[in-house]
Amino acid sequence: MTIEVVALFAILFVLLACGVWIGLTLALTATLLLAMFRSIPLDKLLPQYAWNILTTQELLALPLFILMGELLFRTRLSRSLFQGLAPWAGLLPGRLLHVNVIGCTIFAAISGSSAATTQVIGRMSLNELLRRGYSRDIAIGSLAGAGTLGFLIPPSNIMIIYGVLGDVSILKLFTAGVLPGLLLAATFMGWVMLHTTLKPAMVPETEAKLSQVPWSERFAALKDLAPALFLIGCVLGSMYGGLATPSEAAAVGVLGAGLVAWAQGAMSHQVMRDVLIGSVVTCSMIALIVLGASILGNAAAFLGIPQAVAAFVKGLGLSPFMLIVALIVFYLVLGCFLDGFSMIVMTLPIVLPIVKGAGFDEVWFGVFLVLAVEMAQITPPVGFNLFVIQGLTEDGLGYIARVTLPYLLIMIGFVLLLTLWPGIVTILPKVLYG
Repeated sequence: MTIEVVALFAILFVLLACGVWIGLTLALTATLLLAMFRSIPLDKLLPQYAWNILTTQELLALPLFILMGELLFRTRLSRSLFQGLAPWAGLLPGRLLHVNVIGCTIFAAISGSSAATTQVIGRMSLNELLRRGYSRDIAIGSLAGAGTLGFLIPPSNIMIIYGVLGDVSILKLFTAGVLPGLLLAATFMGWVMLHTTLKPAMVPETEAKLSQVPWSERFAALKDLAPALFLIGCVLGSMYGGLATPSEAAAVGVLGAGLVAWAQGAMSHQVMRDVLIGSVVTCSMIALIVLGASILGNAAAFLGIPQAVAAFVKGLGLSPFMLIVALIVFYLVLGCFLDGFSMIVMTLPIVLPIVKGAGFDEVWFGVFLVLAVEMAQITPPVGFNLFVIQGLTEDGLGYIARVTLPYLLIMIGFVLLLTLWPGIVTILPKVLYG
């Protein structure tokens, strides 16, 4: 390891331990490294870095998707999703527990945020499931696990960050996340069916009547899914139909979310004020992190740090599969202390050259990183989804983490599956874009 690498990690550790904001920590680390090891005009270089990253065209989609998520958070979309899905979920073993998974899958396709997905679906489904007598353990666990799909199924805020920082096509990343996202949701549903079959007491006996709901009622309930399907059509339909770029699709999504909120009577001066303030606060936080990460990435490349770390890892003689196993462990440990955005922006400048050198596709690695962030969302003590559910239930973090553990293990196994068969991730982008 070179002195620059040691200095990088030492400065990062000290600043984080002092409680400095992540974005400022990254920018300060880069500035100090350049000042220590290179004689360059920082007063001219840093403003240029800031201008280049904050005026990136692809980054425009991020505040628009955040604005759309804020609008949807204040609508009655979760209620209509529950009403539309419940008659169909009653056909499966586990009954209404599948509303958690399917509802999160649908909302993920229109929100781009894991926390928002967990919050919106949890506000309606969790209380209803507990009121009906479903097992508290599996109701909370399935919500926490499925809520992470908000980052994998497009549109995804995390994928936008990765695409901008890694110079990877955001549209290809969005496309690559579709099949893994649906397969992971199906895996969660499979576990719910298996778990409730092995332990029938988790589902109240009175819920058996849901399987006898007339088919006419099931088809009539589909109208409650119309707002969500309308928004999915607005965002994903415009992108994959070749009508809009991701940024333009985000603008279409904001318009669609506004129409849904208006049609549901959720628009008011107070709601609009809350939406705008919430969007500005979130966008400002993410922009500072992205800016700091960009400065650090450029500084690290300028100092040759990624090459030094890549040479060190190569010297360990790890096979590509064992490299991914090592990265899973690395991100699981990191997820105990950092949020998902911070994990990506802090590690990407160093890790991306290593995995590309090992022969992994950068689009595939984007999906891997998203899954790593999803795992961090349900890893104590700072798993954000755990905090969201704690706010909904007032249960202890230890209990929530324990009932969520099966879903974390499923995700680890799923990542290893994608490593063995990377075509699950890359087949759709190759078919659509070559």
